Amino acid sequence: MSSTEDRIKKIIDDNLDLGRAPDFDAKLVDSGVSSVDCVAFFKLVNEEFNLGLVAEQCRQFETLRDLVSFIDARG
Repeated sequence: MSSTEDRIKKIIDDNLDLGRAPDFDAKLVDSGVSSVDCVAFFKLVNEEFNLGLVAEQCRQFETLRDLVSFIDARG
């Protein structure tokens, strides 16, 4: 697991009650997380990685792996 994945997993573990380990390859819409929690999650990710994404941009990530790839590509 990459450092980025570890950091995202920690955000999830600390802030979302999934009841299971996050599946980085599953579609986010199938995660069972409410839209309110999803917005709060992306806000925390924005802060953690200094991304500056707006809510509409977060829809571009179908999976957590897509998000990790985006963050890692930023360098």
